[in-house]
Amino acid sequence: MNLKAIACIVGILLLGCTPALADVKPCPKPILSECPKPAGMPNEGSTIGLILNDDASDYAVALTAGAAEFAGEHKLELRQVAGSAEVQSAGIDALIADGAFGFAVQSSELAALEPAIKRARDAGLAVVSLDSIIPDELSGLPRVATDDAQAGAQAGDEMVKALAGNQGKCMGFVGFLGAANAQQRIAGFRQAITGKGIELVDVRGDDVDFTRARSNVDDVLVANPDINCMVGFYSYNPPRIFEALRDAGKLGQITVVAFDEDPVTLGAVNDGSFASTIVQQPNEMGYWSMMLMASQRYGDTTHAQPLPELMVPTVVMNKDSAPR
Repeated sequence: MNLKAIACIVGILLLGCTPALADVKPCPKPILSECPKPAGMPNEGSTIGLILNDDASDYAVALTAGAAEFAGEHKLELRQVAGSAEVQSAGIDALIADGAFGFAVQSSELAALEPAIKRARDAGLAVVSLDSIIPDELSGLPRVATDDAQAGAQAGDEMVKALAGNQGKCMGFVGFLGAANAQQRIAGFRQAITGKGIELVDVRGDDVDFTRARSNVDDVLVANPDINCMVGFYSYNPPRIFEALRDAGKLGQITVVAFDEDPVTLGAVNDGSFASTIVQQPNEMGYWSMMLMASQRYGDTTHAQPLPELMVPTVVMNKDSAPR
């Protein structure tokens, strides 16, 4: 009897369905140190969900592309919901009503989703947190995430290198000031620059409003002429920084460390306008969040217990290493 037949029998005994054995996708080491290997997959045509903070940023697009790759490989229907906690909660309830297999959820207000997530898990849906800190109310929820404190520290180290011993007064820009990933990146950055003659004066939030993200930079250029370095903590912040500096004729005069790999950001790194960018692996995160979700339902072929957490490290890109 082959492995596929065995997996189908296990699926029938446990769940009354006939999941197909997971395709073997190589673990993209060294990006990931561990990869879940589920014993089975949802039935073809099953619905899986991706719940996000937004669907417009390049980061969100990459998360979706990774999840869509997984859905395409296994002939599943991917349903995406993006917006506030209220919108996300309604989307979760819709997935429950439609008998979805499960979903991955990224939310800046994950604690507010606890009732909806509990309803989903009680209904048998597999749930994975995606790039979100797990609140106490949801302890034990599996997650795929970036080590944001480490990423912030990488950004701080890059700023120290770029300023090369000079004093720095930096301004940071981010989407949600209260989001755990933002707070951890900021804390990591502050720790790395401590004692190096560099100060993070303030961080301006924009609630993922791209127009406001740009105006925040414009306002700083006018009101804070002593600022000589900037950090864009969310993927869409560095492009807004680039636009504002370009239009003010200050490209190259203010040292910038970015996050993520928006094409504008990579172009700025390549031409020297930005010092470097700290790159996540959102496509891999989207893909492996779905694989981790499947491992919660069908078990894992490589670990005694399902992986509770899958951390995806960040990579530094500078002028020498950024793709052209």
